[in-house]
Amino acid sequence: MIDVKMPQLGESVSEGTITKWLVREGDTVKKDQPLLEVATDKADTEVPAPVAGRVTKILAAEGAVVPVATVLLHLDTKAAFASGSPLANGPEVPSLQPVAPPPSAPASRPSRSATGGALATPVARKAALENEVDLHMVKGTGDHGRITREDVLRAAEPEPSPRMPALVGTLPADKLPQVVHPGAGGFVPPVPHVGYGAFKVPPYRPLEGDKVVPFTRRRRITADHMTYSKVTAPHVVTVAEVDLHKATRLREAHKERYKSEGLALTVLAFVVVATARALRESPSLNARVLDDAYVVLRDINIGVAVDSPDGLVVPVVRRADELGVRGIVRAVDDLAKRARGGKITADDLSGATFSVSNPGLKGNLFGGAIISQPNVGILRMGEIQKRVVVVEGPDGEDQIAIHPVMYMALSYDHRVVDGVAANGFLWRVAEILEVADLEV
Repeated sequence: MIDVKMPQLGESVSEGTITKWLVREGDTVKKDQPLLEVATDKADTEVPAPVAGRVTKILAAEGAVVPVATVLLHLDTKAAFASGSPLANGPEVPSLQPVAPPPSAPASRPSRSATGGALATPVARKAALENEVDLHMVKGTGDHGRITREDVLRAAEPEPSPRMPALVGTLPADKLPQVVHPGAGGFVPPVPHVGYGAFKVPPYRPLEGDKVVPFTRRRRITADHMTYSKVTAPHVVTVAEVDLHKATRLREAHKERYKSEGLALTVLAFVVVATARALRESPSLNARVLDDAYVVLRDINIGVAVDSPDGLVVPVVRRADELGVRGIVRAVDDLAKRARGGKITADDLSGATFSVSNPGLKGNLFGGAIISQPNVGILRMGEIQKRVVVVEGPDGEDQIAIHPVMYMALSYDHRVVDGVAANGFLWRVAEILEVADLEV
């Protein structure tokens, strides 16, 4: 007899909520067979059986919040190999025989729950939401036809590109796939690699020395996201010039103190602080669009673009307006280190209400970034360069000086953000940085 306990499902996770039991008392289970589904504030996951056995006692009910290391159920390991046990013939025999579908039902029809919904795990449902996959169209390969996360990811994979050219000249314009909800105008976009209307993309003809680089899954998701954003949101870009003389002096005065604590005091941290404060004052930029409405969001969660081994990722600094400079520095530093170490989680990347993009030391003058959906705005930092500026001298006369200057570009969704609100927001961010109204 062994005890199956609530596992540690993350460094900061101390408890989990039992969302669904997948077995009953008396069931025999295989090793690694999912026993239950658990939800935490970080992720949804399944708890597998550590060994084969028979479930003798379930000790926690669905919906219960259970601390880590609490016993969830008892498994009788001897029963798994007792004479006559379904598991006595080997681990490949399932613990429960699935009921055969009626003869009229197609063999590939996805399994359904008792309520008629798709039979899927919580992690599969989360993956379906993230990848916009209809679970009713996915065939499950898990126990009793349950849809797993892998089933969803397979369904989300794009069709192989060699099949795309066959569409040329075969689809009338009114039959092309729509990527925008009809409530948003029913726009029919062009088909990638094919064209639109009378325009057709010329076919690729390989030449010696060419290198075909297949899309990674992340690159495909990024490409689809960016295309969707440009088609859905009418982007407007406005630019501000920011004199960072005072902010730079403030950073120089305190960066060694931060460095002694293992932290890097950066201009990026200043920009995130200024952005969070301006969003609190201009909440229309902290919003998302629905079908025929929009929501002004309560929490200010800022996505900050950082580099990782798999490419650019945008982890989220939650409730950024409550952190201050030191809190932002710690949060960004932690997220960046975990991103570079490949330890970033799905939870770290979700929930942003606004984004800040930092192209780095070689970021060029400025650029208009594409809005990260479902946000309505993104602020892109430019390269910091020393420039000649006009300043007011001690006697009130204009003087020429050389100061570090940065251009910032705000891209905003003109469906719900007007120019007055956008310009006022960007002006406020610039003002906070120029007067260095920052507590470090």
